[in-house]
Amino acid sequence: MGHTHQALLERHRAVMPSWLALYYEQPIEIASGSGRRVRDGEGREYLDFFAGILTTMLGYDDPAVRAALEKQLGTGVLHTSTLYLIRQQVELAERIAERSGIPDARVFFTSSGTEANEAALLLASQYRRSNQVLAMRNSYHGRAFATVGITGNRGWSASSLSPVQTSYLGGAYRYRSPLRHLPDEEYNAAYAQDLREVLATTTSGDVACLVAEPIQGVGGFATPPDGFYGALKSVLDEHGILFVSDEVQTGWGRTGEHFWGYQAHGVVPDALTFAKGLGNGLAIGGVVARAEVMDSLQASSISTFGGNPLATAGAAAVLDQVETLGLQGNAARVGRRLREGLTELAHRHPVVGDVRGKGLMLGVELVEPAEDGAPAPAAATRVLEAARERGLLVGKGGLYGNVLRIAPPLTVTEAEADEALAALADAVETAS
Repeated sequence: MGHTHQALLERHRAVMPSWLALYYEQPIEIASGSGRRVRDGEGREYLDFFAGILTTMLGYDDPAVRAALEKQLGTGVLHTSTLYLIRQQVELAERIAERSGIPDARVFFTSSGTEANEAALLLASQYRRSNQVLAMRNSYHGRAFATVGITGNRGWSASSLSPVQTSYLGGAYRYRSPLRHLPDEEYNAAYAQDLREVLATTTSGDVACLVAEPIQGVGGFATPPDGFYGALKSVLDEHGILFVSDEVQTGWGRTGEHFWGYQAHGVVPDALTFAKGLGNGLAIGGVVARAEVMDSLQASSISTFGGNPLATAGAAAVLDQVETLGLQGNAARVGRRLREGLTELAHRHPVVGDVRGKGLMLGVELVEPAEDGAPAPAAATRVLEAARERGLLVGKGGLYGNVLRIAPPLTVTEAEADEALAALADAVETAS
């Protein structure tokens, strides 16, 4: 068997689903990594500014995480199931509950963000005795049956069948909103009024919850104004509807200004979901909810792999590093530098229609200047390829596939930010 990328691609296509997405015209294998640098299967080095879709939050081969994993491996216990007490799980849950901001919080661990959002939907629908759910247009919450049913992006919604009845709200994707030019407070108030109309026209009133990402991930880091979800929650509260904040991508300080994305909106959710960065590559996710919501299930349940000793030991080390290294502050500082550089890039190149996001979660929307700002997915693909050729890995997404997603590990340095900006500037110049 060959060891080239092409040979591996052929083997991949022979045994993997056709719908399993791959980046690049010539897909690459990430074979090794250290810090923010990775090396592919053919020996080429890259600066990674997508972090395994915002997952390798500390970068690669973090010594503290490695030590925690080696210590747990030394016990010989990698798994017990949740039928037994798991000390590491309890200790991590205590820290997350305290950090969540949710009063009287309970934590349930899963193995992914998809599973976390599925659990949140189960809890909310059981607590409210309703399968009616509100979600945002342009949203993404996972690839399982119920989460596909609340994903407001046709490109990621694989089935029209669903166990929930979903009504979609507007406003999260401000750049293409017809109300985009309103001042923030008026914009938020307009969509709060629209929520009232949605409740009156497309639901029977007894809605379980609104599930929303404070910054939409797959949706191209679409960022509503601060206070947007506060305005919506004021309407939800009138009806007893729960608010679930999907923090799978916005959690753990990535936005810089806050530890959780919901904190920009002046609200405390009834539940939040998490995953990705907490594991720094380990499979872990979960739900934090008020005790009365979490305990509303009337049947027994477990999570075979959720909260296992290895994943929770590693996650505790990740959380230690986030706190000890001041990574939320680093996200704010380096994110500010990146945003300034990207904004300058937008001023020089009309193909860049919008720069948005917070901290180390930045979106660059590419447009057709001659077509009144129409989405330019081909340009985004060209920039993605050109950046890789220049040794930089970034993401791509958005409703129209025309948004570059820039989300390096939270340990990224200012020098690495400057290096990435230079590569992106060259890539945009070439692709334009």
